[in-house]
Amino acid sequence: MVFRNPFKNLSKFEWFLWSTSIFTIVISFTISGGFLPITLSASIIGVTALIFLAKGDVWGQLLTVLFSLLYALISLKYRYFGEMITYLGMTAPIAILSVISWLKNPYSGTAEVRVHQLVSKEIFRMLALTSIVTIAFYYILELFSTANLIVSTVSIATSFLASYLTLHRSPAYALAFAANDIVLIILWVLATIEDVSYFPMIANFVMFLLNDIYGFFNWLKMKQRQKSDTQKADELPNSNIG
Repeated sequence: MVFRNPFKNLSKFEWFLWSTSIFTIVISFTISGGFLPITLSASIIGVTALIFLAKGDVWGQLLTVLFSLLYALISLKYRYFGEMITYLGMTAPIAILSVISWLKNPYSGTAEVRVHQLVSKEIFRMLALTSIVTIAFYYILELFSTANLIVSTVSIATSFLASYLTLHRSPAYALAFAANDIVLIILWVLATIEDVSYFPMIANFVMFLLNDIYGFFNWLKMKQRQKSDTQKADELPNSNIG
């Protein structure tokens, strides 16, 4: 399931979305000038991870681990300790757990993960953990004199929600990531006001937002298709009776 070329499974629209995202990111970095190669690399890896996450492909999780490490280094440079701690201490480890979870739950032996419907107990646990993590990290970030403390704290909350939902294979992961993208756009707008070289990060997360919106609708299609296939499989034995 892992050792294959994941690009072979992209549809024409997904190729268009991915290539447009890459083009936009590269152009924004080229125009701004003075960017670090690690920033461009992280952006390209991040948007590539999203297109595979949108397909329920475990390669999205593998690339998320790599993106998290690079993005943590970028955040450290600007003293966004919240982002650094979030991606290094939370997003990356949960992405690793998600790799294991997704590999254990393929849909009918395909490269697509089986979509999971959260039950009430799981939702309650998610909200409780999100509250605990958010409150704890607020004081941790305050201790480190984190820039834009409130926005960084909100980013942690949305990041944890997204990671939790991704781990549990829920379509709502994309909505949480989209919310996080909006928070990060605000965060990097504030950074760009002080240093225009950070403008590409704004373009980066705008493209992330578009990819996550697509991911949400594609996962809804996946969920409906898998449900329909299961219903047909359940009806098959009955159709052969008599």
